[in-house]
Amino acid sequence: MDLQELLETTLTGLGYELVDLDRSGRGRLLRIFIDKPGGIGVDDCAAVSHHLMRVLAVEDIAYDRLEVSSPGLDRLLKKEQDFARFAGHKARIKVRIPIHGQRNFVGVLREVSGGAVQLDVEGRLLSLDLNNLEKARLVPAL
Repeated sequence: MDLQELLETTLTGLGYELVDLDRSGRGRLLRIFIDKPGGIGVDDCAAVSHHLMRVLAVEDIAYDRLEVSSPGLDRLLKKEQDFARFAGHKARIKVRIPIHGQRNFVGVLREVSGGAVQLDVEGRLLSLDLNNLEKARLVPAL
């Protein structure tokens, strides 16, 4: 079982969602972003951190430092279900291959289907292929 799969399975069992995983410093820093309905608090991060330390020790996964955090207000969107969950919210999306000469878009997420997300950009509906997305984040409401 790879690390991503191990974390997803473990976190799902605890009632959390793995939003993102970042290994840096030659894999020595393990940064994990979690979420759950209603949001994440400090107690959630502490509980998950303690649990994961034991799981990672049992699975013999080497790291020097473990950080568990909420995804923040500008939450990263990666999976199709992320886009469906946050339909109606504003997002900033960067695509790999330009569309009409443009790579960066900001608009309101609409429906997701057939591997594409509909983005309302100032009244113009764009269909963006999920495989073409380089990065997508929520835009925090002010």
